Amino acid sequence: MQDVNDILADIWSKAGGAPSALERVRLNGSEPQLPSSFRVAAAAQASIAAAGLAAAEIWRSRSGEPQEVSVDIRHAVVECRSERYLRVDDKPPPPAWDKIAGVYRVGDGRFVRLHTNFPHHRDAVCRVLNCQAERDDVQKALMQWDGEAFETAAYAAGGVVALMRTHDDWSATPHAKALATLPLVSIEKIDDAAPKPWPAGDRPLAGIRVLDLSRVIAGPVAGRTLAAHGADVLLISGPDLPAIPWLTIDTGRGKLTSFVELTSEEGREVMRRLVTQADIFSQGYRPQAIAHLGFSPEEAARINPGIVYVTLSAYGHAGPWAERRGFDSLVQTTTGFNHAEGQAAGVDGPKELPAQMLDHATGYFMAFGAMMAKARQAREGGSWHVRVSLAQTGRWLWNLGRVGGGLAIEDLRADAVKPFIEQLPSGFGRLSAVRHAADLSRTPAFWARPAMPLGSHAPQWPE
Repeated sequence: MQDVNDILADIWSKAGGAPSALERVRLNGSEPQLPSSFRVAAAAQASIAAAGLAAAEIWRSRSGEPQEVSVDIRHAVVECRSERYLRVDDKPPPPAWDKIAGVYRVGDGRFVRLHTNFPHHRDAVCRVLNCQAERDDVQKALMQWDGEAFETAAYAAGGVVALMRTHDDWSATPHAKALATLPLVSIEKIDDAAPKPWPAGDRPLAGIRVLDLSRVIAGPVAGRTLAAHGADVLLISGPDLPAIPWLTIDTGRGKLTSFVELTSEEGREVMRRLVTQADIFSQGYRPQAIAHLGFSPEEAARINPGIVYVTLSAYGHAGPWAERRGFDSLVQTTTGFNHAEGQAAGVDGPKELPAQMLDHATGYFMAFGAMMAKARQAREGGSWHVRVSLAQTGRWLWNLGRVGGGLAIEDLRADAVKPFIEQLPSGFGRLSAVRHAADLSRTPAFWARPAMPLGSHAPQWPE
């Protein structure tokens, strides 16, 4: 089983990082930290450290000053559950899930998981099942279905669901075989452009402008991480797009936030102006959704040669499921994690990982890839496309191996989490929130802007 330092070295080297940089990293603490048979703590620490090291190396290239990066393993796992530790004016989070979301048995004896936190996803499931949005009604209707047939029909109707598979069953699918050919983080040059010099500034990403078109966890965590290292991050949403308020608060720290209606030509013209002055375009919407509105990687590079474009998907960009929507909990279910965790716990059915680890780690890999590509752009020019997916992060996590007896450890108590909490003002009230876990010795990570309600700022870059 790989040591966490070796895991980080593998991520770093495959993205083109200089081996000498690893000498300045300190990874503190030991596994396990959370009750799981998987190496969730190692995944949290390595993914956060990769992004922190990328920021430190950017600072070294900008200033000539090397610095140390340290990541405490417990702090890392706490940050990878930041949404559950957030408090607003001392109030805890509301229920995380819609009333019919979760696990059900189907007619062939297997299990499916429904993700219905967005109303249109809930409505799609209820249309397919021809039932009311009540748990008993949903369960009764699902007993008339074969699991795979329901999964296919629900996706075709615009829903997001997952059939629980074993890892062996998943690995045998054409899609899993296609994913096996892809890197964890894909960084590709897509066009020629002149190098863009780093702007003046006293932080690794000072003066770097990031368009953040994402919701829920992974994409927003990427933007939050870039903001923690000094980037000007502008979160773009729409007044009619559904959002999960608690996640918006937690991942909104450090960001500006504007409404732009991309379905209108006026809104698209506003977006084109923003893209013209952006350094990084980070998006996590359904595959091809942004491209159909005129903002594909290639179009963004035409509007602004030298841009770094970051794409998040659920299931990766190769294989028959490349267009399929998905969320962390569903990818866990589909790819074998829930089955394996359930077996390890002696449970008849799915058992979730103790964190939305695919989401959080993928968010740090997005930020890592964006920074590595931006550093290459500054050195050698070009427009760049970075691609990550929840499923590919899941494949990486699975391949890290298992923790014997990991499910037997006690979950973190409040007193273990408290050292990593800071108090912050916001547009929602006083926040108690998790500090960033990557500690940079010369340019400490922090959020210079408070979390604000969506649409609080004009759609323009700060001076």
